[in-house]
Amino acid sequence: METLRPLSTHEERLAAFRAVDVYPVVTSEFCRGDSFGITRAVLEGGAKIVQIREKTMCDGDFLPYLRRFRGLTLEYGALLIVDDRVDAALAADADGVHLGQEDFPPAEARRIAPELLIGVSTHDEAELLRAQEEGCSYLNIGPIFPTKTKSLSCPFLGLETLRRLAPLVRVPFTVMGGIKFESLPALREAGARRVAAVTAFTQAEDPAAEVAGWRRVLAGEG
Repeated sequence: METLRPLSTHEERLAAFRAVDVYPVVTSEFCRGDSFGITRAVLEGGAKIVQIREKTMCDGDFLPYLRRFRGLTLEYGALLIVDDRVDAALAADADGVHLGQEDFPPAEARRIAPELLIGVSTHDEAELLRAQEEGCSYLNIGPIFPTKTKSLSCPFLGLETLRRLAPLVRVPFTVMGGIKFESLPALREAGARRVAAVTAFTQAEDPAAEVAGWRRVLAGEG
């Protein structure tokens, strides 16, 4: 497979993000097997983006680790997003960084990394509106359902809250949190077009087939 050139501008990366449907988040802690192999499998299934989330890996180990995934995503023409670490995203030539409410401020991330995609996790209307005011490229709304892969003090939102929040979003958005395959039609009906998940893919018996199946439903084919 021919390795593609990395995207270099925010406009190119945002255009690629708009084509995203399934958004796998890969964390070695929750992988059923090797995280690199699982990432290759989700890309084989058609994922156009992957986020690498390693909360506890030291910087000296994380950068070479991340560069392996950068090479892999370039093979498949997919976006690479780094959780939390703006410096690592820049050093690894990733396409973006995803920030939580207690992470690096989005406006500062935009100032030092103007060409990266800046994603922000939001859990209510106030956070959603603030993320947009601070110049996020995209945002995540969640958790939609109860989840065990992330420690959060906020309650899950549910579909009715998603229906209320979706019209307020002016940038591309994803949804996340406890999402399973059977939830996809209802999420699509509620306005979600990009769905992020961890264990649904990283613990699947066949991650490629799982991603492909989710993509069919989100396209309205399932």
